[in-house]
Amino acid sequence: MYIFCAMLGVFASALIAGPASAVGYLDLPVPPPTDRIVIDVVTVNGSGCPAGTAAVAVSPDNTAFTVTYSQYTALVGIGATSTDWRKNCQLNIVVHVPSGFTYAISKVDYRGFASLEAGATALQKANYYFQGQSQTAFVTHNYAGPLGDDWQNSDEIPIASMVWSPCGALRNLNINTELRVAAGTSDPKKTTSFISMDSTDGALNTIYHFAWQNCP
Repeated sequence: MYIFCAMLGVFASALIAGPASAVGYLDLPVPPPTDRIVIDVVTVNGSGCPAGTAAVAVSPDNTAFTVTYSQYTALVGIGATSTDWRKNCQLNIVVHVPSGFTYAISKVDYRGFASLEAGATALQKANYYFQGQSQTAFVTHNYAGPLGDDWQNSDEIPIASMVWSPCGALRNLNINTELRVAAGTSDPKKTTSFISMDSTDGALNTIYHFAWQNCP
């Protein structure tokens, strides 16, 4: 498992395909519980998160959890295989919350590094949903070369659109992310283009921020 790095974030309202899943949770979120939050990783699958390269940690104040991947880079051109242009990861976790509380994902932020030749393009997209609920729409962020710099995107969910975990039930949270890069009009025989998450320290760092409510 890899060490987690912290960062802030937000998740776009376009990410949500429907209204809040629990009636009565439209008041402002309450302070986070003081009891420890435990997250169990059920499954990790995908070309961007081979076995042993993804893990989850909870912030000390119970306001967020961080997902870290250490081998999440999409690549085209010199040194790339025929499948390196697209990388994805599907993470299935269970969040154990104290009795009397429920939670929703309110914010998320992604950052990384992109090296794109002129004519090359890349994208990053993500979504999440609870077990038994309809899958939300992906939010996509696009990048175009020439580019050789850090990137960051941030999106936020309005309180009225948050998808809340059902009270009194353990529901798996599914998190799906994807990176893609295309050579476009650049020459993949002479150049290399890639997009990665936080390539400066070799790890993809994504923080999902909690909003909390008291259960009826």
